[in-house]
Amino acid sequence: MNIDNILVFFGTGLFSGILAGLLGIGGGVVLVPLLVTLGYAPVKAVATSSLAILITAVSGTVQNWRMGYINTKQVIYLGIPAVLTTQVGVYLASLFPPYLLLMTFAILLLTNIYLVELRRRLLAREESVIEPNFNPVMASVGTGGAAGLLAGLFGVGGGVIMVPLQMLLLGETIKVAIQTSLGVIVITAISACVGHALRGNVLFLEGVLLGAGGLLGAQLGTRYLPKLPDTVVSLVFRTLLAILSIYMFWQAWRSY
Repeated sequence: MNIDNILVFFGTGLFSGILAGLLGIGGGVVLVPLLVTLGYAPVKAVATSSLAILITAVSGTVQNWRMGYINTKQVIYLGIPAVLTTQVGVYLASLFPPYLLLMTFAILLLTNIYLVELRRRLLAREESVIEPNFNPVMASVGTGGAAGLLAGLFGVGGGVIMVPLQMLLLGETIKVAIQTSLGVIVITAISACVGHALRGNVLFLEGVLLGAGGLLGAQLGTRYLPKLPDTVVSLVFRTLLAILSIYMFWQAWRSY
């Protein structure tokens, strides 16, 4: 690997880490398309993204813990079902043909655009308390389980779906949901990384370089989360998701 590739991997990891800290996501929505662009098989891109996400999420979670923002009990409640469903996602990722994995990833990106918009609307209602009408145990199982499935199947942390579900089903504020989701991503990333590594899909050098950039980026993101308008961050992120989804549909067509 030459110096240019090292800089590309580190820079992309840095960007994904900033997204992780700002939005409570793992950064896989950026990492997987990059690895596919560089010619890696989709399942290896997903698996390697899991390793990078693990490093990034640990960095952001440690920073949140030092600042007193981690609800350990809630992280555990969401993380337990996520561990189980992550392995289901890993198994499915190994079965999917490349074009189908790319196409479903593109659909996930489009879905995330709606979820980010949903989160923005929930933020506008944050002044009024959102009273959940669901059993908290079932809500935690459903939220964590959905995040784990996405982590194993697509190499993403699952934070984009966790944040709105935590707000809707568990009645958490947006900042608490972001900080909690990042902690859960540590659990889903460990499970996904181990599952994919056992199948020989993880590219360790690339994953470490991406994770090293994410390590720094997550520190920046978590430090400046309280200072940035959520509407601005959401708009930029949704635009990025739209571009990446078109690109992944194109890659799926080429693969097919």
